[in-house]
Amino acid sequence: MDTLVQQIINGLVLGSVYALVALGYTMVYGIINLINFAHGEVLMVGALTSYTVVTVLAGSGLPGWLLLLISLIVAMVVCAALNFTIEKIAYRPLRNAPRLAPLITAMGMSLLLQTLAMIIWKPNYKPYPILLPSEPFFIGGAVINTTQILILVVTAVTLAGLMYLVNHTRLGRAMRATAENPRVAGLMGVKPDMVISATFVIGACLAALAGVMYAANYGSVQHTMGFLPGLKAFTAAVFGGIGNLAGAMVGGVALGLIESLGAGYIGALTGGVLGSHYQDIFAFIVLILVLTLRPQGLLGERVADRA
Repeated sequence: MDTLVQQIINGLVLGSVYALVALGYTMVYGIINLINFAHGEVLMVGALTSYTVVTVLAGSGLPGWLLLLISLIVAMVVCAALNFTIEKIAYRPLRNAPRLAPLITAMGMSLLLQTLAMIIWKPNYKPYPILLPSEPFFIGGAVINTTQILILVVTAVTLAGLMYLVNHTRLGRAMRATAENPRVAGLMGVKPDMVISATFVIGACLAALAGVMYAANYGSVQHTMGFLPGLKAFTAAVFGGIGNLAGAMVGGVALGLIESLGAGYIGALTGGVLGSHYQDIFAFIVLILVLTLRPQGLLGERVADRA
């Protein structure tokens, strides 16, 4: 029973990180029908930027929570500028091109960002400092720490804020109008280019937040660290319903739980043939099943049919 509770906690924490990244995928897809495969690398840049800031300020005497907050703000600014530039240079010229062109461009941008990060930060793994109190809290025999609690709380608050932004603000209305028909939205006074850029910036901030939380929880950063979480977050977005914000959140948490529970019990289920290090297979099994049985996702796609 203790193992079950522990794996559920681990799954919720992991799923929250997936959900933050999946929200960025689903927002961009909902606006311009593009899967931004460079999104995982934005997470990586956020984590490495945070690591750099924390390392530079390590001897300043600032408390750990303030160091984490400062590094998070800097990471968000850097990632927002990066994603804004990516959209303007790599995606905007291809907006009316066949769908395969921006998809290949996104993959190329992913490899480019990995290579640049390897040159700037070097390829070796770097230990991310422990900035928050590490004393454990016990819940029904399971253990959770301050960083994991923070991840759960921040993810919930972020989703609530994002839902409010999309449904109750002028920018949110402009985003919904652009998603439905950018040409008509432009005639109504909306600036589609500005709305699309804002969507990329918001997605980058979510990826930076996920990257910093991921690094703080797992304790290391490296130039390839964004690839697998990015791929799994895409799986989560498809699982929940691509283009659907609530679906991205549900898909992320569900995928995290499936992966964590699978890792905890895969040894018993396979008679010891497979160990917990095979946990990644569950994400792709889920992706195959969803695409086969329910391609619209758990909550269904929320992408308007454009006139």
